[in-house]
Amino acid sequence: MNLFSLLQARNAAGKPVRVALIGAGKFGSMFLSQVPHVPGLVVSVIVDLDPQRARDACKTVGWDEALIAATTFTPDPAKAMADDVEVVVEATGSPAAGIRHARAAIAAGKHIVMVNVEADVLAGPLLAAEAHKTGVVYSLAYGDQPALTAEMVDWARATGFRVVAAGKGTKYLPAYHDVTPDNVWQHYGLTAAEAQSAGMNPQMFNSFLDGTKSAIEMAAIANATGLDVPSEGLLFPPCGVDDLPHVLRPRAAGGILEQAGLVEVVSSLERDGRPVFRDLRWGVYVVLEAPNDYAADCFRQYGLKTDASGRYAAMYKPYHLIGLELNISILSAALRKEETGQPRGFRGDVASVAKRDLAKGEMLDGEGGYTVWGRLMPAETSLRLGALPIGLAHRVRLIRDVAHGAVVRWSDVEVDANDESVQARRAMEAAASKTSR
Repeated sequence: MNLFSLLQARNAAGKPVRVALIGAGKFGSMFLSQVPHVPGLVVSVIVDLDPQRARDACKTVGWDEALIAATTFTPDPAKAMADDVEVVVEATGSPAAGIRHARAAIAAGKHIVMVNVEADVLAGPLLAAEAHKTGVVYSLAYGDQPALTAEMVDWARATGFRVVAAGKGTKYLPAYHDVTPDNVWQHYGLTAAEAQSAGMNPQMFNSFLDGTKSAIEMAAIANATGLDVPSEGLLFPPCGVDDLPHVLRPRAAGGILEQAGLVEVVSSLERDGRPVFRDLRWGVYVVLEAPNDYAADCFRQYGLKTDASGRYAAMYKPYHLIGLELNISILSAALRKEETGQPRGFRGDVASVAKRDLAKGEMLDGEGGYTVWGRLMPAETSLRLGALPIGLAHRVRLIRDVAHGAVVRWSDVEVDANDESVQARRAMEAAASKTSR
């Protein structure tokens, strides 16, 4: 708990932490809104495909003209690797771009904060290993749910508790897996016109709804913490915060988990659509087990919600503030040389699954689109099936039919073997296969 004092010392020495931001969308804008209020933190470069949009975003979040004039706005990612930049924040949301930018930052000796969890799940273990060899930090983004969950898991383990389950909440019904951008807004209680006027991207918001984003985030948590992935994918049980230790315990103890030590997402909706009481839609949680009777007694004495046995309890954070909290990652990397979550293995993967019967010749359109959604599965299962990762299901053509609900495989699509993201993913798969032998 010394980040602010460390930053004050750097600022007093005339050596502010300098940051380059790639991608000035919603997450990036939320981060930018905090920058004027943190002396010693300077965003010197903002990279965006539309530099004027990035300037406008800075005005919207409260930057004055002097601060805007002192900042470089550019569409060129190479400018993010300037000599005075210490930390690069990758917030584009594009898996291919994320891998490319992370590698460029690592090669330039910059710490990289990967807001782009899509890229992290596609090739994060490989990128983290490359960063380690170079001596820079590769980090998940604090404020987003994977890093917050990883922090809670670390807290539980460091205090001596067994982690039984960890994850987040979301709004979920089974029918959502087949939702497309054409009918997404009805599930958010919006009209298409209202969403458009608010600048909301239907494909991005649909990836939140159809289960893809949840799968991606749980894979990131599994890879960062060593927790396992449910063998049949996420269950999305309806569950409020008071029931976490009752529902998310092993089946042998009366819960729904096939085993202890899993990632899982809880739904804020009952299966009939009714709202769950005291839901965790915006938050994260960890379910832990007391190691002995004395600790279980302490749970009761200090008011923790437990299951009937008193041995399983839950800690949770009801909200996450995404970009508003990002400075924790940036300052941890620059001032402590520590990450706020990082993939340490390849345990979870997100496979592409057909939303409808798909025909040979069709083009896949990625997360939240019309053709596929992302299903969480153990990495070893994904490798055995030859599953096409959701991060590569962008503008690739099918070379055979795929039935509704079936996993799309590498062998079902045309891929460009010279594409950097394909090469990075194949290298990571080869390393994982070699390790598992």
